[in-house]
Amino acid sequence: MKTFITLLTLFIHIGLYAQTKAIDQQFKLTQYIGEWYSVNDINDDQLSEKPSIKMQVVPKMDGNSLQVEVFENRKNEWVPILVELISYDKITDQIVASGQNQANESFVGKGYFDINNIWRMQDYNHQGETGLQVTFDFISNTEVVLKGIMPNPEQNWQVKYIKKNSKDKNLGIQLVSVNAAMQKDPVATLQQLDRIGYSYIETFVYKDRKFYGMEPITFKNLVEANGMQFKGSMTFKGLPQDVDWNATMAWWKTCIEDHLAAGVTYITTSNNDLKNIKSLKQLKKYTDYYNAVGKLCKENGITFGFHNHADEFLKVEGVTIYDFLLKNTDPNYVSFQMDLYWMRMGNADPIAFINNYPGRFFSWHTKDDMEIGASGKVNFKNLFSYAKKAGLRYNVAEVEKYNFDPMLSVEMGYEFLYYSDITW
Repeated sequence: MKTFITLLTLFIHIGLYAQTKAIDQQFKLTQYIGEWYSVNDINDDQLSEKPSIKMQVVPKMDGNSLQVEVFENRKNEWVPILVELISYDKITDQIVASGQNQANESFVGKGYFDINNIWRMQDYNHQGETGLQVTFDFISNTEVVLKGIMPNPEQNWQVKYIKKNSKDKNLGIQLVSVNAAMQKDPVATLQQLDRIGYSYIETFVYKDRKFYGMEPITFKNLVEANGMQFKGSMTFKGLPQDVDWNATMAWWKTCIEDHLAAGVTYITTSNNDLKNIKSLKQLKKYTDYYNAVGKLCKENGITFGFHNHADEFLKVEGVTIYDFLLKNTDPNYVSFQMDLYWMRMGNADPIAFINNYPGRFFSWHTKDDMEIGASGKVNFKNLFSYAKKAGLRYNVAEVEKYNFDPMLSVEMGYEFLYYSDITW
């Protein structure tokens, strides 16, 4: 009778949440993708040196299914204790699972995300008997608390996991993708990006000799304390008039000093005035300017690059602006950062430019209409087959528009680039 009442209470509890079901169950499930490690205490917010449990969650079927393997650390060996396939079922709009534990006990499960970002799953054995109920409370995209409710309450448990994805693909992230979060809490934001698996960051906020309001060395130390490197910076200074040339070059010298202190290896810039240029003579002033800045950067051990938007593919006197920039800048001083999204918006073919100017494109902004890979309009695999010919050294993910919270969107970008067979 006691067992019956416990189970009845459990089912009533599940029923109470049925009206709070979150939308986008399939995409909410992507939070679970990655490599997770247990912490010693439910209140810990850092991984221990020797976690006791590891979960590897790999996307399958274009991310519609997840293959889960759970391992226990026994004498410094990861021993498998559970395997599971979790999927989003379109017909019933719920999450379903099928798995087996180390005791060769198989189970099935079903559940859903509610609006509080809690994922609830109820397991059954193959005799139809109710088993474990698990709630996954996502504190963030990279922290989750699992609570197991058993038919026997004495066997209930809870454990906290922190995500720590691999960095072996050396993928960067442009911080404009999470700008609001960086402005609000840079420490927590950088911690999240590290856990997601990004290897280095590229900034676009350099103002008053500071990065996000921090001194260069302070910001550098913060980035490195969160397991990443400060590799690149988008920095802006308009074309000087003749009387301002010396002052502008002095500004760049100071800028380079600050970037060197921050450990930056490359600086890029862009130009929003190109649509107003009416002659090649005007355009030549820009290439002369970029050559001068690039020479100054090279003398100080920093790579200088030009970042495109869509206006670079307009024509001036019958000449495509981007072609003119490439032909009239010195390859020894000026490299180019291809923004794949804006090239598409400008009806430009990145591969054609790579073939015409091999080795000039040291960095790419890998970007899509929304989350990277979500539009289906871009053949990223084909583009990246030209990475070596392009001279690609820094592949930087960027998301400007979002279907979801920006942090989830940049995580989906990492997952698309990491788990696909795209290489660079």
